[in-house]
Amino acid sequence: MSLNIRKVENDDLEQLVELINAAYRTQSGRSWTTEQAFVAGDRINKTQLINQLGQINFELFIGEAQSKQLVACIGLSYQQDSVEIGTFAIDPSIQNSGFGKEILAYAEQFVMQNHPSITHFLMYVLDVRTELMAYYQRRGYQLTGKTEAYPVAANVGQPLVPIQLVEMRKDILRQQ
Repeated sequence: MSLNIRKVENDDLEQLVELINAAYRTQSGRSWTTEQAFVAGDRINKTQLINQLGQINFELFIGEAQSKQLVACIGLSYQQDSVEIGTFAIDPSIQNSGFGKEILAYAEQFVMQNHPSITHFLMYVLDVRTELMAYYQRRGYQLTGKTEAYPVAANVGQPLVPIQLVEMRKDILRQQ
């Protein structure tokens, strides 16, 4: 089974907020991406999502299962020569089924085909999420050694333990 991947639409917003919060803040089903032990509170609300979608340098793709149910999303924030991957979530009940790998590959391919000035991907992962860092390393992302404080002021949850974000990077290798 594969995903139908498309850009987000206004009708998707409620379901998308539920998906993101479930993936980041609950422990259920096959979930392994939860931050529940490290961060309390919602990861996103509808107003935050609308504001994010209103940014001219941001695109959000969603993945639908065959039942048209929204089960995945991935966001792309464009900078000068890089794109940050974030707002990346998979329905906890179907994690470990290859959908994360599928939508990540789609997003990377989309950037390579449509944004020739982009030279690399960036993402930020909680430093306590070693299994998530290993997952991205298997997909070509490398730790850069750069860290950032957890963005408490962004209203994306309150840390329960000391945490910070680590930067990961993947260079784009284009055929000449």
